[in-house]
Amino acid sequence: MTTILPGLLLALMLGLAGLGLAHAPGLRSWQLSALTVAIVLGMVMGNTVGSRLSPSLLPGIAFSQRVLLRAGVVLYGLRLSFQDVAAIGLTGLLVDAVVVLSTLGLGVWAGQRWFGLDRDTALLTAVGSAICGAAAVLAVERVIRPEPHKVAIAVASVVLFGTLSLFLYPQLFPLLGFDAATFGLYAGATVHEVAQVVAVGSAISPEAADAAVVVKLTRVLMLVPVLLFLGYSESRRTGQRHRVIPWFALGFVAVVALNSMIALPAEVKRLLLALDTLLLATAMAALGLETRFARIKALGPRPLLLAAALFLWLSVGGYLLIRALQ
Repeated sequence: MTTILPGLLLALMLGLAGLGLAHAPGLRSWQLSALTVAIVLGMVMGNTVGSRLSPSLLPGIAFSQRVLLRAGVVLYGLRLSFQDVAAIGLTGLLVDAVVVLSTLGLGVWAGQRWFGLDRDTALLTAVGSAICGAAAVLAVERVIRPEPHKVAIAVASVVLFGTLSLFLYPQLFPLLGFDAATFGLYAGATVHEVAQVVAVGSAISPEAADAAVVVKLTRVLMLVPVLLFLGYSESRRTGQRHRVIPWFALGFVAVVALNSMIALPAEVKRLLLALDTLLLATAMAALGLETRFARIKALGPRPLLLAAALFLWLSVGGYLLIRALQ
């Protein structure tokens, strides 16, 4: 325990700083999650004083990236219940499934074929766009184990275009011909981060916000089969005798099931969700500490171009899909 303590405390302090700054008056209006702020703080420290950091910090940083991240993904299940999934109906499930599968497929294929990216960068950018932004990128990172700078660029690209949706989507509402509930379905199925979905829906009406959040969280649940599939694919790709099974994904489902059966006291649930955010922010800060700007620069603008193409696919393709189902 003493070997991991120094690095763990450093990552924890950066995670707490990310939480505080994300709720600061100047940044709150941008709806930047604590995860995003934490990885930026980690990257700044890693690229300014990283070479002078003591080697004694490395075990704790690695612990934060592995164990705390898995725990954070498991606790993320408290945000969803199976009753929420049932509430969106067949149409909502179909829209979510088509959006996730098509965005993943397009992102991985176009990222490598059109933009010349390596498989890990294309996959991380695609999964962040398709499912739930930074949280999805972190979860997939545990399965495919890419270099930290690839995680950072994927997070940066999906955050950039997710933030753009905060300003664009409310302006689109009068032009799309959707009622509030249908617009909530559209926003929940196509906007990147959960916090951004809340902001977009709330800008229209409470009805739009409620629909958007339920559809979005159901989209988050689709992370589980994606992780299991990637675990199987990774085992075959690397020739491992034992399959890579992301047990934390099954833990996520177990927590969703628990949340569906047991109504936790509101204060207990609030504290657990705050702990979950802190765990993920700490893991993100640890990744940032090992991310170097030179490696990100070497990738050039191609990851951002892929994220832009996926943003266009989500906003336009999602609209056409919902129109077709109507």
